Amino acid sequence: MKAAKLHLRVRAAETIAPSLKSFTLEAADESELPATGPGSHLRLALKNGSHGWRNAYSIAAASPDRREYRIIVRRAAYSRGGSAFLHEAVQPGHLIEAEFPGNLFPMVQIARKHLLVSGGIGITPFLSYLGHLKALGTPFELHHFCRAEEVAIFENLLGEYDSSRIFIHPEATQFDLVETLRTQPLGAHLYVCGPAELMDLIIATARAHGWPASKYHSESFGGVHAGGAPFVAILQRAGVEVRVGEDQTLLEALEAAGLEPSCLCRGGACGECRTEVIEGVPEHRDHYLDANERATNRAIMICVSRAMGDRIVLDL
Repeated sequence: MKAAKLHLRVRAAETIAPSLKSFTLEAADESELPATGPGSHLRLALKNGSHGWRNAYSIAAASPDRREYRIIVRRAAYSRGGSAFLHEAVQPGHLIEAEFPGNLFPMVQIARKHLLVSGGIGITPFLSYLGHLKALGTPFELHHFCRAEEVAIFENLLGEYDSSRIFIHPEATQFDLVETLRTQPLGAHLYVCGPAELMDLIIATARAHGWPASKYHSESFGGVHAGGAPFVAILQRAGVEVRVGEDQTLLEALEAAGLEPSCLCRGGACGECRTEVIEGVPEHRDHYLDANERATNRAIMICVSRAMGDRIVLDL
């Protein structure tokens, strides 16, 4: 059964940096939008002629009267087309179909303090956190890493929040991560969103210094290199063979073939697209499967991972 759809209209589109564009979305019929919480995301179905993309974006802000969502989109250098289309072609009045908002990155309400670490466009889920934290008066500390030339842009985005708790780090500056983790109070929770390298470093360091898995949380949307050697995916239940090109993800190839496999983050982090492998060896590129699961080669995250050989048989 297909999920219910939202029909949205772009109310405003604003370029806030050469690679960052903000979109304000409203219901096309001007009705109330579904309620959201901090960390919620919206999955857009974008269409440009015969090309289509289904990309998820964090809801950076939702208006209290439920009339607007705001998302911020970075035009990716490796864009598969979705972010480039949004930057180049989508203007006020444009109609966009979307799925109902979901949330795989919620705040832990019982946390004594929230330690937020983001990189680049990974700030967007935390923008929704900050509004909530400001309303509740809950302690937090935000460390944001960005390009030196974008410091002023993020200072402006974060300008309405308590500057004594927000630290913006140009990428070349030194940061004592261990000391930051060590000095957090008991009951603090850590949240990470950004490039894979940053997320891997933060989580590995937290784990190495005794943070239990229940107290660190991460989210990634895209950003993983898609390419590799071409191969054929055999979908055993559907009785279909799909050729995956060298510049496609497995998920993109399935979607191009008219299939709609379950997926969400498209970055190998959420687990939504986990698929059983019947035959063949995956080339794992995700952040979701643990070492034991990878070693068995019985599962693959189809949004980012590929086949090691020229074919793979999947339980689809």
